[in-house]
Amino acid sequence: MSIRLTVPDAPSPEDRAAVLAPLAAYNRRHGPPTEILPLAVLLTDAAGATVGGLWGKTGYDWLFVELLAVPESLRGQDLGAALLAEAERIARERGCVGAWLDTYAFQARGFYEKQGYTAFGTLEGHPVGGARHFMSKRF
Repeated sequence: MSIRLTVPDAPSPEDRAAVLAPLAAYNRRHGPPTEILPLAVLLTDAAGATVGGLWGKTGYDWLFVELLAVPESLRGQDLGAALLAEAERIARERGCVGAWLDTYAFQARGFYEKQGYTAFGTLEGHPVGGARHFMSKRF
């Protein structure tokens, strides 16, 4: 078999799936049993359109919060706290022992700390002049 490196201009979901497949197979053989489940808690307007929310997944006994967004026009109404609390509730029902996420220094570290999250690592200079914080909370 002849193998070469390829860099696509626009990587596709199929490309991602092809990269993930051997890793997932390895993890199933060597890691603890788990079921990775998506988790979404959405903010919807009166017309039913999604205007923000939380997107994540549970697996290996933890919730990973990938995205949390509240439109600027809706901030200050505790919607972010409500989104996170609902995701944590669902995660506990799924047997999770904690949650983790990452946020940039220019985003919401203070908000997450108010929700009980603590930094377990920081990548300084990402982006240049800033930092990326990795945070967790045990339930």
